[in-house]
Amino acid sequence: MTIIKREISAFFSSTIGYLVIAVFLLINGLFLFVFSGSYNILDSGFADLSPYFELAPWVLLFLIPAVCMRAFSDEMKMGTLELLLTKPVSLRSIVLGKYFGAVILILIAIVPTLFYILTISELGNPPGNWDVGSTIGSFIGLLFLVLAYTAIGIFSSTLSQNQIVAFIIAVFLCFLFYYGFEGISSSTLNISQLGMKAHFDSVARGVLDTRDLIYFISITVFFIVLTILKLKKI
Repeated sequence: MTIIKREISAFFSSTIGYLVIAVFLLINGLFLFVFSGSYNILDSGFADLSPYFELAPWVLLFLIPAVCMRAFSDEMKMGTLELLLTKPVSLRSIVLGKYFGAVILILIAIVPTLFYILTISELGNPPGNWDVGSTIGSFIGLLFLVLAYTAIGIFSSTLSQNQIVAFIIAVFLCFLFYYGFEGISSSTLNISQLGMKAHFDSVARGVLDTRDLIYFISITVFFIVLTILKLKKI
């Protein structure tokens, strides 16, 4: 809990926390309500949030690595990682503290988008006519996507002292696990189920299949364990 508070305090003591929230809300707001295109809810003619849930995973794919890139790379560059590891706190607690600190920051950025529900509710014909199951399922899917992206981002930050390199690695891995498998999948080699997008889309339909939840939890735990193993070698 101390590490979590330390991380959140570090985010909001600088401009990082405020910038992440502002950028996430600004990008979504512009694409959903200002810019013309397939993501614009007002132009679609349908009162649903599917454009938001198509856009958000791609925005988070860049935003979460930006939040996580300094988690351990900064500690290694400044030479404070060894000092942190000598404190009377287990390595697992340190990793989980940094992990949940980043998760909480991202969730704080997502919470204001819940007000989009009020928007589509008013736009519905009649007002209040919106797909409750699909919307709730999509927000749950987004939560699990955040958990997995953040685990990948935290792991990537242990791979380099350079924050930019850590950011690029995290973006690549998030892209690979979100869309990469679906992108190279074909009728003869259907490996789309190995990617996050297939499972996110499944949850977004409003049906909580345990296979989808186990998938996201497995990805999250896998990269957290990799992070701990990597730090043990330092």
